[in-house]
Amino acid sequence: MSTRTLPLLFINLGGEMLYILDQRLRAQNIPADKAKKVMNDIITTMFNKKFLEELFKPQELYSKKALRTVFDRLAHASIMRLNQASMDKLYDLMTMAFKYQVLLCPRPKDILLVSFNHMDAIRDFVKDTPSILSQVDETNKQLVEIYTPLSGGEFQLIRQTLLIFFQDMHIRVSIFLKDKVQNSNGRFVLPTSGPVPYGTHAPGLMRMFSCSGEEVRRMQFRDGGNYNAALREGSFEMYGDRVIKLGTNMYSVSRPVETHMSGTSKNSSQHTKVNTTPNPLAKEELNLLARLMGGLEVQNPVGTDSGFRVNLFATDEEEEEALISRPDELSYEVINIQATKDKQTNAELAKIMGEFGETGEPSPSSSSKGDDLLAMMDGL
Repeated sequence: MSTRTLPLLFINLGGEMLYILDQRLRAQNIPADKAKKVMNDIITTMFNKKFLEELFKPQELYSKKALRTVFDRLAHASIMRLNQASMDKLYDLMTMAFKYQVLLCPRPKDILLVSFNHMDAIRDFVKDTPSILSQVDETNKQLVEIYTPLSGGEFQLIRQTLLIFFQDMHIRVSIFLKDKVQNSNGRFVLPTSGPVPYGTHAPGLMRMFSCSGEEVRRMQFRDGGNYNAALREGSFEMYGDRVIKLGTNMYSVSRPVETHMSGTSKNSSQHTKVNTTPNPLAKEELNLLARLMGGLEVQNPVGTDSGFRVNLFATDEEEEEALISRPDELSYEVINIQATKDKQTNAELAKIMGEFGETGEPSPSSSSKGDDLLAMMDGL
């Protein structure tokens, strides 16, 4: 069943990626002008008009590896470079943070408030750059127009789709472990106290009514938690108080945070097993990637700017050790699709996409190239 889940997944993961990169750029004392260029370039690429047009089309979610390929491209949309171990850690942190937020949403519709928290933060990153800010605002308008009219049932479908996407991911994150919201096996601890979803009553009260509808008796029961009613609903407008804090920056300077990933052991039974069966959606996934990557207009660095490397680990040795010790089943083996590197590559992608839409037999040479790419997707 096609849903409108993909844009929310992309925007929330993108927001988490920007939080993490901003924190690491500060931690590594990257000059302010270079750090700002990195954030601006990534956000510009993220909110590219053609890219988002494809993203907002109702469609099923694609594989984790296909999505990872898109974020690998996004993370390298500027002069910043990440080694594979740091990119793996970045993606793990992004996905586990958003999984936690989806699990904790009091009601399915609050996923949209989480998305708006991320959009508010992204807007703040580019508040001094009007041209990029207008791109972000345009996307925010689309979110308001498309998602606010959806019913509770449609948001429940979106939430279930997201939870299915994340269900096999149990990466341990030091921040969550410290806060005791994640167990040593990577599973999250859900609270049994706090505010209940807006529009519902705190549990503990039973009311009995007569046949005429009059309340005749009340009884209290022990609910086992300390619940309270939500004071007000968060704003679903472009600007406003979202009320819930899910989706805000957990890497803020106000709290000491280690971004060290406590990786699971190779013998852990929680790992996702790689499915070696050819993926019947491989052609569709490649088609999606071709369209999405074709919209990523990444500009090569010009002028005197030189690239620099960002390390998400404390030291280079720790980064190297993480790459060596990472279990094979958690390695994404990303295909590096340079979709906008030059005109020849764009033409090749357009040719592949054209072949997918043709009813006649493709030429032997074009068929071979398409088969090669499909074989690469099957091998993911």
